[in-house]
Amino acid sequence: MPIEVIPLIAAVLVGLIGLGLLFDAWTPDDIIVKNERRRRPRVERSRGGEALIGLGVLCMAAAFAGRDTWKYSVVSVIAGTVLLILGAYANRRYLGSVISNRGALRRRGEEAQAAVHDASPPRPNNRPSR
Repeated sequence: MPIEVIPLIAAVLVGLIGLGLLFDAWTPDDIIVKNERRRRPRVERSRGGEALIGLGVLCMAAAFAGRDTWKYSVVSVIAGTVLLILGAYANRRYLGSVISNRGALRRRGEEAQAAVHDASPPRPNNRPSR
């Protein structure tokens, strides 16, 4: 297998990821998951932002497929980068909630924290006495 085939394989894999993102952006959510099992609904993602990310990934796949011989590969990379940034900006709330995973269910109110702090017994001193 010649080494020139590796960018083409990478372009196919990245292109499939981009097509998957576009498919996920354009299909309704209740096809795969019928009922939401969470107590609190998750932040809604921007479908347009996800489509922009998918198009940006497809631009990157085109740049991989074009290699150094295609004269528009630089334009494709710049367009893909801009689309990825715009898509991430459109989905900033969703990405922030997914990455940080810190919702209201994980935090305690100030009253609950004060009650737990007051009710806890003092910690024993583990240092040896002299």
